[in-house]
Amino acid sequence: MAELDFEKLTMDPAAQELLKKAQAEGVETIFDRAKAMKPCPIGIEGACCRICAQGPCRVPPPKKKEGETGEEKKQRMGLCGATAETIVARNFARMVAAGTASHSDHARGVAKLFIEVANGRTQGYQIKDVAKLRRVAQDWDVAITVGEGDDAKSRPAADIAKELGPKVLAEFGQQEGEINYVRRAPKKRQEIWRKHGVVPRGVDIEVVELMHRTHMGVDQDYHNLIKQSTRCALADGWSGSMISTDLQDIMFGCPVPIAGEINLGVLKEDHVNVVVHGHEPLLPEMLFVASQEPEMIQYAQNKGAKGIQLAGMCCTANEVLMRHGVPVAGNYLHQELAIITGALDALVVDVQCVMQSLANVAKCYHTKIITTDDRAMMEGAAMHIPFDDHHALDVARQVLRAAIDNFPNRRSPVLIPSDKSPTVVGFSSETIQYLLGGSIRGTYYTLNDNVINGRIRGVAGVVGCNNCRTAQDTSHMVLIKELIKNDVIVLSTGCSAMAAGKYGLLTPEAAKYCGPGLAEICETVGIPPVLHMGACVDNSRILIAATACVKAGGLGTDISDLPAAGAAPEWMSEKAIAIGQYFVTSGVYTLFGVTFPTTGSEIFTDYLFKGIEEEYGGKWDFEADPAVMAKKMIAHIDSKRKALGIDKARERVLMDMEMRRQMADAAAGEEH
Repeated sequence: MAELDFEKLTMDPAAQELLKKAQAEGVETIFDRAKAMKPCPIGIEGACCRICAQGPCRVPPPKKKEGETGEEKKQRMGLCGATAETIVARNFARMVAAGTASHSDHARGVAKLFIEVANGRTQGYQIKDVAKLRRVAQDWDVAITVGEGDDAKSRPAADIAKELGPKVLAEFGQQEGEINYVRRAPKKRQEIWRKHGVVPRGVDIEVVELMHRTHMGVDQDYHNLIKQSTRCALADGWSGSMISTDLQDIMFGCPVPIAGEINLGVLKEDHVNVVVHGHEPLLPEMLFVASQEPEMIQYAQNKGAKGIQLAGMCCTANEVLMRHGVPVAGNYLHQELAIITGALDALVVDVQCVMQSLANVAKCYHTKIITTDDRAMMEGAAMHIPFDDHHALDVARQVLRAAIDNFPNRRSPVLIPSDKSPTVVGFSSETIQYLLGGSIRGTYYTLNDNVINGRIRGVAGVVGCNNCRTAQDTSHMVLIKELIKNDVIVLSTGCSAMAAGKYGLLTPEAAKYCGPGLAEICETVGIPPVLHMGACVDNSRILIAATACVKAGGLGTDISDLPAAGAAPEWMSEKAIAIGQYFVTSGVYTLFGVTFPTTGSEIFTDYLFKGIEEEYGGKWDFEADPAVMAKKMIAHIDSKRKALGIDKARERVLMDMEMRRQMADAAAGEEH
């Protein structure tokens, strides 16, 4: 293996320490492969077509000169005559379809579990948040009371859930009409979607139709392909992902602020270490329960361990962190490194973002890779223990026993970095509303008021993955620190949120990195400047928060009016493209870093970066430099402030009760 410059690969000291250990022990990681394998220059631009057996056809970019001869244009076509615009648009569309499918398949599993829980057919699960159940039920036109007038009584939670579950599940197979949660969007946004004919009919139909359109010889107009891509992506953001978040909150509890820790230093040498990795929290919820059982702890002690240390990786980590305070071992690029510590007894995986290389790394150590989902098998895994919601707690106990039995088998020198940081997480949209306004008068008008008066310059959503083509976490941190320094509050999910946690930005003490206005807000309310809102599927929480800002009044009538922007500075998965597309077409200026998958067509890229804004009020952008990305986001936020007439900070106005009533009435009028 070639020598690696560890400091250029990651800014995380824990990761650097374990990469040195891997190098010394001759263990290959993703960082070694990234150095040895360079990306295809045409494929990275989206200009390689392999959807039929006549190819692959690689279409080079046009020459930088005025005009193009017919012969030159022919050279930029595939064998079937598909132009660069068609090829790039099809590849982009397929990424949207795959990303939507991944989130929505997750959501479908959650909906099926919800139905089983409602009918009492599962082990260990229950309805934990009845208040949210009742709110969500109303969104689906499910009655929450029986009787009328003074005789009206609350329906039992189980009865509400039994009626709600089938309604939610039916939306995946719905063939006509509109998805239900489109009603949650601002009215102006709904009108825009209907005008352009992109309101999703259901979930599955939009994925299937988009994949059909990208088959060889079907849809060959990039505008039409992106229209269906939009409808598909909206089915993710405003249906699949939103359904998943809602039902998980109902069953596992709506997140509230909770303390935790993050980074590889959370592992313990004298404990059985079990890391859950993936994206579906169904089994991890039961692993948490089982890991607390006295009998299971005693079993671990009988094997020579002091106890069980359960930790998370990737978005599963976010789920169990924000509900139970389970520590986080790291984000995407940490998964191999956790094994290299020599202290990991089991890595329990389900779906999405799980590297196949884990099995090879595990061969060098004692770690057992345990797969748990029949959709996601791995060659070389130690064992497969399929998840079964009817016996979920028993499955969790079986998994933990396998890890405990493996504890005495450690054979490699153990190196657990000391690095770990405290975090405060669990900022659901409901929690933000409560913190700003309390349980009686809770709305987002307090946030809006501080945006209007200039204490908060604007709002940024910073989300997404790690990408080994750039230094791990660096882009996230440069971007986020620049934003909060300029009084932009950050809402974060996924690996980006974990990056913020590793470097101390998920605690109220991080106010020291903020501009004076945002610092004052953080210190007054007692919140971090970066609000951890959950896993990547929970980006729907950001949509709900943005809509709540619109409905609170004073910042325009649509999401596109808000002084807000979004970014995924280290994105790498197809899910990120689906997320980006539904944010753009919800009216948000959205920037991606590292690379962008459409640059093989200037015409198509120009449409995404400029033309699409005329239709939806949001647009894509690409910027590899996170400092420049921050400047672009701040400039956009400032332009929105100017359009709203709030580009100059205003004096603080102490509102009396009458002024508050007027503001509440205005918000209610906007909502109705």
